Amino acid sequence: MADVVVVGGGFGGMASAARLAKLGHGVTLLEASPGLGGALGLVEQDGFCWDSGPTTTLLPAVVRDLFRKSGRAVEKEVDLVPVSPVAQHRFEDGTELDLPSGRAAQLHAVTDALGDGPAGEWVEYVDRLGEVWEALRRDLFERPWSDAQASKESRDLLSSRLTLQRHVHRSLRDERLRSVALHRSLLEGHQARDVPAWQAMWSYLEQKFGAWTVPGGIGQLTDVLADRLRTRGVTVLTGTTVTDLVVEQERVVAVRTHAGPVEADVVVVAIDPRRLPVLALYVERTMPAIPPVLCHLGLSGEVPDLPAEVVLHGDPMLVLRTTGRAPDGAHAWTLLGRGRIAEDLVNVLQRNRIRIRDQVEVRVDLSPRQLVEQWHGSPAGVLWQGRASLMRRLGPDTPIGGVFLAGAHSRLGAGLPSVGLSAALVAQRLGPA
Repeated sequence: MADVVVVGGGFGGMASAARLAKLGHGVTLLEASPGLGGALGLVEQDGFCWDSGPTTTLLPAVVRDLFRKSGRAVEKEVDLVPVSPVAQHRFEDGTELDLPSGRAAQLHAVTDALGDGPAGEWVEYVDRLGEVWEALRRDLFERPWSDAQASKESRDLLSSRLTLQRHVHRSLRDERLRSVALHRSLLEGHQARDVPAWQAMWSYLEQKFGAWTVPGGIGQLTDVLADRLRTRGVTVLTGTTVTDLVVEQERVVAVRTHAGPVEADVVVVAIDPRRLPVLALYVERTMPAIPPVLCHLGLSGEVPDLPAEVVLHGDPMLVLRTTGRAPDGAHAWTLLGRGRIAEDLVNVLQRNRIRIRDQVEVRVDLSPRQLVEQWHGSPAGVLWQGRASLMRRLGPDTPIGGVFLAGAHSRLGAGLPSVGLSAALVAQRLGPA
């Protein structure tokens, strides 16, 4: 049985630890913060509660597989329910689009909101992305990448110079639909001109599988996973800062912490590898993607009846999430801002006909820098700087023997589906004890 040390207690670290413990490995998880979860958590103040990071997930099968492969099925732990619509999109010309999941439902919704021509364009655009997902699912997301084993289609997709911006502008003539197709990458901090075109596949996954959440906050998954770690016998050491790895003869032998070394046969790094000098050399050409400006609001009285997520397109782009928990008669909203933010985010809401300024009772503002300091790294992962960015990332393998990489900074990127799949790849590499 290998002594496995997992560095980082976010979703990627917890998922890796749970999977490996179920496979029979002795696992110790080290987390610098006082608690687990990282960006997957809850913020509470004065009776209000907000998700600290993501509020939904695509590809619910990733969460279900994690729970099934580490113990009890997810349905026995929490309710995982679909969100409809996936998002409401509001455009600068005053039009609105409630975009659901499902091909037929999306065709109907876009037709009603934008007309027959844009609807046909959108469905044709998303249909083509299904083939992209199927190719990369097999060769990149469900097994460690191998040039020798990958299909020609996958190799061509990953080597293409076509950018997301150019692909979207070629495929969609309606500016509003272009905004819908690009907003996910922009929210994560990327420039569409630097993102490879195959990343458009997330629009297909949104249509195919929809968005899913946990009532009361998807951050509750942290507590459920922490219980799973205890059940599986994982040793969890919070408040433990890892400073580097100890390597002898090109193989890891220990993890260096502020409290002294922790011996290890295998190390799974689920934090930004740039924080560990031994690994930083291999990723020196990468940069972290910066989180958005974030504002949690506790509101009193009646508020507009809005879906779980509203995207206000423009500059700045604002994403409003309305799913927080609040005392009776109150509401908990979260705002995320991207772009040229020259005014208060609540004022941006006011200009977009969502008038709640006089109802703000509690407010928690967090800058990108504060979020990175709080989470000891960026949950947005690695910044796209062109097609070469993918292979500049590590994961699940690294050049150091016995060291593997999972999490938002691994090759698969940020977001709960990608992070969960990165943990599955690590477990696949190590196998049973």
